[in-house]
Amino acid sequence: MRAFVLTAPREFEIRDVAPPVAVPGGVVIDVQRVGVCGTDVEFYTGEMQYLHDGHEKFPLRLGHEWMGTVATVGEGVDAAWIGRRVTGDTMLGCGVCRRCLHGNQHVCEFRREVGIRGGFAGALAEQLAMPVSALHALPDAIDDTAGALVEPGGNAIRSVSAANLAPGDRALVLGAGTIGLLVALIARAEGAEVHLMGRSPGPLEFARSLGFEGAWTQDELPPLPWDAVIDASNAPRLPALALELVEPAKRVVYVGLAGSPSLIDTRMMALKDVTAVGILSASPGLAGTIELYASGTVDPRPLVAATVGLDRVGAILAGERFEGAGAGPKMHVDPRI
Repeated sequence: MRAFVLTAPREFEIRDVAPPVAVPGGVVIDVQRVGVCGTDVEFYTGEMQYLHDGHEKFPLRLGHEWMGTVATVGEGVDAAWIGRRVTGDTMLGCGVCRRCLHGNQHVCEFRREVGIRGGFAGALAEQLAMPVSALHALPDAIDDTAGALVEPGGNAIRSVSAANLAPGDRALVLGAGTIGLLVALIARAEGAEVHLMGRSPGPLEFARSLGFEGAWTQDELPPLPWDAVIDASNAPRLPALALELVEPAKRVVYVGLAGSPSLIDTRMMALKDVTAVGILSASPGLAGTIELYASGTVDPRPLVAATVGLDRVGAILAGERFEGAGAGPKMHVDPRI
């Protein structure tokens, strides 16, 4: 089968590799759609911390936002899975450690991450092997595009939950990329007044096209009281700004990751009586995101600018935009084309 293989920073190949085999407790999936994520870009540039910590190494196979159809099942797996449209958890815990046994497999010390950590081959290929325990079935109400947006949506829905917003509360989202926009869409659906802060006119204009009139640069940001500030950016200086901006006794949520350490003044956190929450993964939010999309309450599909084949993945990672692509921040890949 064809697969996208990253061989070194900024070096890649479309390789003909052996197709996966369904092991006991596992399945093989025909991949239909994959999202390209900022984490994938960090691997492409060589900046991803896992490369430096020894959690991953080249060559590697990317792709952790995906959906597809189960093609074959391994021993011990119900054959009813065959033909089902699915997505899956990125975080695959060991299953036996204290964290896993307490339901926190997404922070298991020994976890593998699909397309990210521990050499687990990702979905930028024609087929993907997965443990059946990590699968989530997709209802017919969720099409392929939305199905491949469940994983980022899981991060967003957890971020909104952590912000503890009540209807009518005012939230500020830092970052107008995919996660930031999904956070904004979900928070708005829950009745919050949502504003976004970004750097560039294009993403902010796109946010306005989704109905977010309060889309600002930092210089334009109005001096309003913010009941929650959710940092969905990759800027090292914004976590400190989030803490400055949030109202006392309210919440800051950190879901974005910068490429270098982000410093905050914990004295300010204490003196303002602020609750700060970190969000690592989509895992606990996947089921809720599927329900949200299926209900039609949130439609994530406008965020996808284009869907291309495997041969264009390298260009996407390098930051190219294709002629005819929409204004959204997310690029999708269909490995079959």
